[in-house]
Amino acid sequence: EVQLVESGGGLVQPGGSLRLSCAASGFTFGNYDMTWVRQAPGKGPEWVSTINSGGTSTYYADSVKGRFTISRDNAKNTLYLQMNSLKPEDTAVYYCRKGNTRGQGTQVTVSS
Repeated sequence: EVQLVESGGGLVQPGGSLRLSCAASGFTFGNYDMTWVRQAPGKGPEWVSTINSGGTSTYYADSVKGRFTISRDNAKNTLYLQMNSLKPEDTAVYYCRKGNTRGQGTQVTVSS
């Protein structure tokens, strides 16, 4: 059974940083591209970033490009999202996703 468990969210002031983690199990993590998506209150899901299986290629939404960095450690079966220069509009529940499967999410709130 595929399991994805996100962590690392919290309350941060504008301009601050957070690092999200996603612990994966139940599949061969290093064989799959992985994605971060987010969903803000009252809005639909928004794609944030994708990394290929080997970690050599990364892709970002324009809204986070230059501020967020996706990475992975295939030896630890873990996906990361380093978020810097956070803005109030980054407030959302963040999910890691493999194909159509996602975890329970972690809340990120950017507010002064």
